Amino acid sequence: MAYIRTTTFLKLIPLASVLLTACTLTGTTDSTTTTSSPEWQQHQKQVTALTQYQTRGSFAYINSSQKVYARFFWQQDEPERYRLLLTNPLGNTVMELNVQPGLVQLTDDKGQRYISDDAEKMIQEMTGMNIPLNNMRQWMLGLPAGAKEFTLTPEGRLQKISLTQGGEVWTVDYQKYDTNSKPALPGLLEIVHGDDRIKLKMDNWTLK
Repeated sequence: MAYIRTTTFLKLIPLASVLLTACTLTGTTDSTTTTSSPEWQQHQKQVTALTQYQTRGSFAYINSSQKVYARFFWQQDEPERYRLLLTNPLGNTVMELNVQPGLVQLTDDKGQRYISDDAEKMIQEMTGMNIPLNNMRQWMLGLPAGAKEFTLTPEGRLQKISLTQGGEVWTVDYQKYDTNSKPALPGLLEIVHGDDRIKLKMDNWTLK
């Protein structure tokens, strides 16, 4: 499916906009829990059962060639159907992505719509950002997304992930958890892939 590339519609947003907070967060501590622990098995089971949820917060994508900051809203309606909205501090839409099996629709800040069948490729070619959406929607929940190398907190939650995919290494560092959510879900995490860094700060979670 055809679409054009544009690297201008994602306007830079001041770093101050990513510093807002609206949830109770607890930092991760040194890992003492094994991946076979009852705490992790129970936590993983509870999180995996979540199929409908919403979260909003701050998004940052940083590398040597660009810095993008935005507010984000993620709405998961079904396991393979979700909506990602990026906005500026005034609440204006910067980018809206709607994904369902076999169909991806992206709307830019001018209201122009683009259609594809590969969300990750579409985002990269249109914005220059390499965002691992397929894995990230699992990482956002605190699930390893197929990674075999990960460490846990004493509470049985993910602390750090290392995933090698296509010869490239992705690491995810969980810095805070939102303990107001039941089960506890990530409140602050950082994804690193080579020169790329993605920071997500979730202000709150709404579970259905």
